Amino acid sequence: MTYHSLILDARERLFQAGQGEQAAQLLMVESCRQRDKNLYILMNEECDKEIEEIYKKAVIEMEQGKPLGYVLGYEWFFGYDFIVNEDVLIPRCETEELVELVLQKFDEKFSNRDHVTVFDVATGSGAIGITLNLEEEKMDVIASDISQKALDVAYKNNEKLRAHVNFICGSMLDPFIDRNLHCDILVCNPPYIPDEEEMEHSVVDYEPHVALFGGEDGLKFYRDVFEKAHLVCLEHAFMAFEMGYQQGKALMELSRQYFPDACIQVHKDMSGKDRMLTIEL
Repeated sequence: MTYHSLILDARERLFQAGQGEQAAQLLMVESCRQRDKNLYILMNEECDKEIEEIYKKAVIEMEQGKPLGYVLGYEWFFGYDFIVNEDVLIPRCETEELVELVLQKFDEKFSNRDHVTVFDVATGSGAIGITLNLEEEKMDVIASDISQKALDVAYKNNEKLRAHVNFICGSMLDPFIDRNLHCDILVCNPPYIPDEEEMEHSVVDYEPHVALFGGEDGLKFYRDVFEKAHLVCLEHAFMAFEMGYQQGKALMELSRQYFPDACIQVHKDMSGKDRMLTIEL
């Protein structure tokens, strides 16, 4: 079979399985890239036998619901390929917008500083903290997660991408408080899906629930951070959070209860949906 015919067959199979047709071509692009082959030049040629075998096996996994990132073992984020497995959430494109927002806020508030301390809370694969450290050398990043297995993945990404992030294990802000650490910037993409919300099987069956669900209303971990933020945030610090697109109003009201004098904003993503919250102290 040619590369093109393999992709067409996979597109139909994944469409029938409800997994989306685009993944078929992305899978082939990455399968070829790993072996230094240019798919777009080879598209109508006979497929390399090794690639064909690997590709067909991967398509079967995806038909069963396994996300593309877990099939490949990595996910692209902000131009960096992050190792992912079922111990960490697969980084989403919406979270890239959170990183962009933090970098923008850094330029507005701290561009004249030689160094700032950044806490990446609930880091998972390390995607946010590592990317910030790579994109802005003035950011000294400390990242935390309650899952040691997640931190093991983050360590590998830190080493692979040659970043200089430090990691500590513990729930939300507790490990920072225990060590008497303080920050200029606090960024957090916490679990924010309400416990009873229905999710796609590919998410529920494969991604770690500890990184997905945020209590009855999805706001449990925001409350946890808001309650303790005064113990870690320095004067004039700012905080940035990702959130569910329906949580903007509730989070705005909740944050005003804890930070009545702060500048609080809800920011929309590229789709025009509420996606990020910033709190400038």
